[in-house]
Amino acid sequence: MIENYWSREYWATKGDISLFMWRKKLDTPPETLEPKPILFLVHGSSFSGPTGFDLQVPDKPDYSLMEKFASYGFDVWTLDHEGYGRSDKTTGNSGIFEGVKDIAAGMQLIKNETGKTSAMFYGSSSGALRAAAFAEAFPNSVEKLVLDAFVWTGKGSPTLKERSKKVDQWTSNNSRPVNRDFFKSIFTRDKLGTSENGVAEALADRELAICDSVPTGTYVDMCTILPVCDPKKIKCPVLIIRGEHDGIATEEDLLNYFDNLQTNDKQFVIIPGLAHVTFLGINRARLWHVMKNFLVTPERVDY
Repeated sequence: MIENYWSREYWATKGDISLFMWRKKLDTPPETLEPKPILFLVHGSSFSGPTGFDLQVPDKPDYSLMEKFASYGFDVWTLDHEGYGRSDKTTGNSGIFEGVKDIAAGMQLIKNETGKTSAMFYGSSSGALRAAAFAEAFPNSVEKLVLDAFVWTGKGSPTLKERSKKVDQWTSNNSRPVNRDFFKSIFTRDKLGTSENGVAEALADRELAICDSVPTGTYVDMCTILPVCDPKKIKCPVLIIRGEHDGIATEEDLLNYFDNLQTNDKQFVIIPGLAHVTFLGINRARLWHVMKNFLVTPERVDY
């Protein structure tokens, strides 16, 4: 079945900084219009929101997470954090907590456009850290929280151990260059064969058309100040997703975070055949299944 999608770009404001936002949902006939649940996708350290979450890969279907969840009936939004994609480039390094302010600005725009004051959230990698920190700071704005490619303390993380070798470089510069080889490395560093040929190339084509550098703040935070999130402050239902081969965190680290969540409305899922960027992996349909079932689970009823 071929779906038709409606999409539109917006600009949120954070002080004097403009943040690009992208929205996609089913192009529904006016007579059937009903409010759709809002899904806010939060990107990670190395590429912007629409590039990663609305990627079109030549001759390979179903790489847009936005379109997939729009087809499930969600009103899907993402933004480019400060310094990323089409958002304003500044002298800041766009760390985790600055990203919380970005999300707050995005939610204000969503409220203005839809009247809704809360959403369901999905964050990947440092985007999961941003989303979790936002849920702590604005609990009434987060209905459900999906943390994918998440890390808590960083203890035992192969990826962060390697990344920390360049921490002096990250702390002495507010931006770092990205190129085609770097984008390819994201898909090969954990496990070869977890993504299709052509995906990294398509992502690089799209991202390098709009920028050749990204901020260093999330790299610095993940190498120097973890943990930045407190599971005891999360009030909403939580799903933690781990790609089987993801090197950003150990299972022990993630399970310790999971155990410390105060809500009993929580799930922890390991998806075989995936690595760090699950939503662009060869087994991404398993991510869709797990994530959709969590998001559409009926609300708990108490007597």
